[in-house]
Amino acid sequence: MKSKKGTAKWILAGIVCFILLCVAGGSLYVVPMNQFAAVRRFGRIVRTESEPGLKFKLPFIQNVQLISKCVKLYDVPLSDVITRDKKSMIADNYVLWKVVDPTKYIRTLEASDTRAEERIEAAVYNAQKNVISSMSQDEIIEARGEKLTQLLTDEANSDIGDYGIEVVIAEIKSLDLPDDNKEAVYTRMISERQNIAASYKAQGESEAQKIRNQTDRDVIVMKADAQKQAEILEAEGEAEYMRILQEAYNTEEKADFYNFTRSLDAFKKALSGEGNTVILDKDSELAGLLYDGVKQ
Repeated sequence: MKSKKGTAKWILAGIVCFILLCVAGGSLYVVPMNQFAAVRRFGRIVRTESEPGLKFKLPFIQNVQLISKCVKLYDVPLSDVITRDKKSMIADNYVLWKVVDPTKYIRTLEASDTRAEERIEAAVYNAQKNVISSMSQDEIIEARGEKLTQLLTDEANSDIGDYGIEVVIAEIKSLDLPDDNKEAVYTRMISERQNIAASYKAQGESEAQKIRNQTDRDVIVMKADAQKQAEILEAEGEAEYMRILQEAYNTEEKADFYNFTRSLDAFKKALSGEGNTVILDKDSELAGLLYDGVKQ
């Protein structure tokens, strides 16, 4: 009897320990990194946990739902948009989004990523339509990049509503023209670029002609100044020549000496070379000079 009672006690103790272990196991849960934990009682959310670690809950009547905090990528399908100047374009977008309020995410979207991405797709399409329809094609091309991305992201977040999710970035991967419009647009763009090039060329030729005209005027002025200076120097030289002649002839002795010197120079020039013969008139100055020399 005693052995049976001892065995029963051990069985009872084992059952109690098992129950305690089950209760302890049902009371503890772990919140992983990069996840939210929503504690629910009979389906109703009683609290959410965002800090990682070991947490406690009521066993059996409370359960835990984990929701990722990570940023998720969603590739939005292609869509047609119309610019303010009535140009059709095809946009290819992608979205990075995340859960920011797990309670609202569960209540409104039942914690479904598929439903969240459906809502995000509609919000991004509306944002894209509103932004692009308010801009011309040239303005869109100019704003592509950070500016256009910020406009789309802000517009999409304002349209998401109270779903506990947030668009981190809504960016256009490519913004292209429909195939039937590409050729006409490319032709127009080429024509515009050619017109711009022609305008630059005309401006360059006009500036070159101005420079040539200015250079020609400068050359004419420089030539006129040089001619004027030459004439002044020539006049000064003639004046100096006349002054020297005047000094040479200002007395009879100087005049006779000058005439004598000129006669000798002329005679020397006439007799330069070999076998030259000079025939002089007896009344010429050279004949008189030679006669006076022989006479002396």
